[in-house]
Amino acid sequence: MTRIAVLLTLVGVPAGLAITDGNVQTLMTVTLGIWLAIFALFLRRWPLTVLIVSVLSVIAWRTANLIGSGWVWPATAAAVALVLAGRLRAALITVGLGLLFGFAWDGFIDVHHGGDWALAHVGGETLWMAAVLAVATAYRNTLRWRGEVAHRLAQDEHERELDARRRRAEERVEIARDLHDVVSHTLAVVGVHLNVALDAFDEDPAEARESLRLAQEVRGRAMTDLKSLVGVLRDGSVEDLAGLDRLADQVRAAGLQVSLNEFGDRSEVPAPVATAVYRVVQESLTNTVRHAGASRVAVTVRYAPASVVVDVQDDGTGAAEMADGHGISGMRERVAALGGALTAGPGKTGFTVRATIPITA
Repeated sequence: MTRIAVLLTLVGVPAGLAITDGNVQTLMTVTLGIWLAIFALFLRRWPLTVLIVSVLSVIAWRTANLIGSGWVWPATAAAVALVLAGRLRAALITVGLGLLFGFAWDGFIDVHHGGDWALAHVGGETLWMAAVLAVATAYRNTLRWRGEVAHRLAQDEHERELDARRRRAEERVEIARDLHDVVSHTLAVVGVHLNVALDAFDEDPAEARESLRLAQEVRGRAMTDLKSLVGVLRDGSVEDLAGLDRLADQVRAAGLQVSLNEFGDRSEVPAPVATAVYRVVQESLTNTVRHAGASRVAVTVRYAPASVVVDVQDDGTGAAEMADGHGISGMRERVAALGGALTAGPGKTGFTVRATIPITA
């Protein structure tokens, strides 16, 4: 945001003065643009101070006839930054006082102009500043609304996660009981047949062979039952990946365009990897809603036999806020714990998160 303000000020002030016939001296016009752009470097830390000093600088240039138009509008970037910082009233007061001084100077102090001329010129500048501050206020309110939606989304996800953990714990208890029954029953029956085969091995080889066959059949049925139980466990892990559609719908409700593309078969993804994929997508979307100021975000998940690749890319401008967040480090640690790697940073059009998670045997 600071870089944009500096660039717009550096280019916009000379261009605006040229358009409004205020370029009295090119050197002074360029100097004012550079001066205000330097102030814009400090907007993030001292937005009100920068706006006040910028307005006073414009007034000084104008009253000294170094520029021929504008009382407040060259400090537009500083006013917008103050509004985005949540200080609309201070911005209105500062801008209003600057415009009031400009009207008084043009209408009553400067003998070359009258009240009608001052009203027309200062009135046009007033409309410009009102429109800019209104747009900045609307943008800030949109960001706040998205932040609130992201906060509620995170709370809802936390509650659902607690419920899911409780259900998984109950399912594990049931599965543990089933495993106990299958294994204990199988071992008992196989043990009986092995004892019969051992006793009849010398005296009745046919009976021993039959007992071994029966033991093998019991073992086969037990393996089938165990595979079914493992299938239940695997189905439980897929629920996290199925929840990606729900995450996308929740972010769409926040006003973003979300595209979710999956390639490959996700049914073979083990539970730890599936959980990591879900968390990476969830945290990336939450960061996009909170910080990016984006309008679109694309989520791509590729399932391969050896790994899963997750790619989340938005078109926002909040790369600095997102890159330093705790959420990025948490995702990186989660992926690294599974032997994978995660990168996050500015992309071609916004911010990109890319994770590669291996699937171990």
